[in-house]
Amino acid sequence: MSEPLSAAPVGDDIALAIRGLVKIYGNLVAVADLSLDIPTGSFYGIVGPNGAGKTTTLTMATGLLTPDRGTALVHGVDVWQETDRARGLLGVMPDGMRLLDRLSGPDFLVHVAMLRGLDTDTARERSQELLTALDLAEAGKKLIADYSAGMTKKIALAGALIHSPRVLVLDEPFEAVDPVSAANILMDYTKRGGTVILSSHVMATVQQLCSHVAIIDKGRVLVAGTTDEVAQGGDLGERFTSLVGGVHAEEGLSWLGN
Repeated sequence: MSEPLSAAPVGDDIALAIRGLVKIYGNLVAVADLSLDIPTGSFYGIVGPNGAGKTTTLTMATGLLTPDRGTALVHGVDVWQETDRARGLLGVMPDGMRLLDRLSGPDFLVHVAMLRGLDTDTARERSQELLTALDLAEAGKKLIADYSAGMTKKIALAGALIHSPRVLVLDEPFEAVDPVSAANILMDYTKRGGTVILSSHVMATVQQLCSHVAIIDKGRVLVAGTTDEVAQGGDLGERFTSLVGGVHAEEGLSWLGN
């Protein structure tokens, strides 16, 4: 278990290779020379406190944000040198993603699928299958604008999946969502050779679902490896707190509960 080296060779056993990514906003170093290898077929969790650089790292690694330095390779394809080819391999669900919310769920998915190059019949077939699998079939012609927060997350996930990408990158996918139906789909996806990368604040969910995990703080990888290795055979939340620190009773708020 160790931080991957930026000089490590990239084979097809590595789904996403992050190489020396840097992002600086004024005096703030959001991501500091971060490198990480995501194994093919893994269910990979990226965790860290607020402001750790998780979202910035993932948006750079998927071609949504230009890095100041470094790059990322999806199955060996450079995200910034061969952008269209790399994006075809990726399914991305950013946190807070704006959707075409004046469309119904089925119409939105068909639209996304056709933008990804699928024919109309395949787009409609996959749309219905995803809606059923994610318990959204009853939404019918309801506009996405009228969806609950959980339903909106699910339709965004369906849009990321519909073109059958090789790598799926999800930023806080289970926020406001009952994770059972989504988790079942994602676990099956990895069993078929796909790779799931997710960021989350919910340590119990990450420990339950993820085969691998990286803990990030201050724009750097503190530790990465299999989930058991990182958790050291114990509770991932406790391991996380020991590495990044936490709030202690003696630090204040003694008035709470009085």
